[in-house]
Amino acid sequence: MEQHRKSTVVITGTSSGVGLYAAKALAQTGKWHVVMACRDLPKTEKAAQSVGIPQDSYTIMHIDLASLESVRQFVNNFRASGRSLDALVCNAAIYMPLLKEPLRSPEGFELSVATNHLGHFLLCNLMLEDLKKASTSEPRLVILGTVTHNPKELGGKIPPRPDLGELKGFEAGFKEPIAMIDGKKFEPVKAYKDSKVCNVLTMRELHRRYHNSTGIVFSSLYPGCVATTPLFRNHYPLFQKLFPLFQKYITGGFVSEELAGERVATVVAAPEYNKSGTYWSWGNRQKKDRKSFVQQVSPEASDDDKAKRLWELSEKLVGLA
Repeated sequence: MEQHRKSTVVITGTSSGVGLYAAKALAQTGKWHVVMACRDLPKTEKAAQSVGIPQDSYTIMHIDLASLESVRQFVNNFRASGRSLDALVCNAAIYMPLLKEPLRSPEGFELSVATNHLGHFLLCNLMLEDLKKASTSEPRLVILGTVTHNPKELGGKIPPRPDLGELKGFEAGFKEPIAMIDGKKFEPVKAYKDSKVCNVLTMRELHRRYHNSTGIVFSSLYPGCVATTPLFRNHYPLFQKLFPLFQKYITGGFVSEELAGERVATVVAAPEYNKSGTYWSWGNRQKKDRKSFVQQVSPEASDDDKAKRLWELSEKLVGLA
């Protein structure tokens, strides 16, 4: 019986979009039990049933990534379940482009950076211990990337450009009145893009610190432009209507939530994605049978000194240092 034991994957942000379909793709292989980590349990249960995830192949557990207390509670609850952890997928993100003033997390941090970066940073650090004891020989930690982290790419060229500066906002404690990592004036779209640069820097620093000693494979991916994702639910209704059409018929970048979820599942499970420190991409031009490739990350996201400094400051902010 033991050889038929399923591997366990934790995926954050599974009540909709890419996270939901990644959960579905892994569950349907019959080899994975998916822990769907999310804020809204009834919504996630409904979503899991609506896309046909087999009943015995998932568990829903509460996490609010904006709250460091909630992240710690999730890890305790996961450990109490007695499951071993074979893969962790940091997928959840919020994007609130229309805000005039920053919203704050329970700890007082700007909300999008708190959710997209700091919550996941703490989760990764705490769950490293679980991944080290994985039942598989090659545990994986995957952090979702986005084209908008890179000013050289189409999605990152559109202002405001991501720029963590000298991390002055983090250095100063990142609480009221500070709302940006670089310490400058609040800009909600830039806050999101900055948080995604942090995601890539975190993946690379995890790789540098832990891959050789633990064998854990750390990677990121850009699955293509998921223009219908609920990530855009806080945008203008007109944008929500036009953006998918623009990606479908003008740029050719459109990817369905289902296909993006399948690509995430592939990076989690397929043997050929065992290269740690890698940023996988399916690019901006979607052709039939599009193959993945290793993409260069932005100059800022490949700055090893900045990765180390971000790590040290993030440790302080989440209470690990």
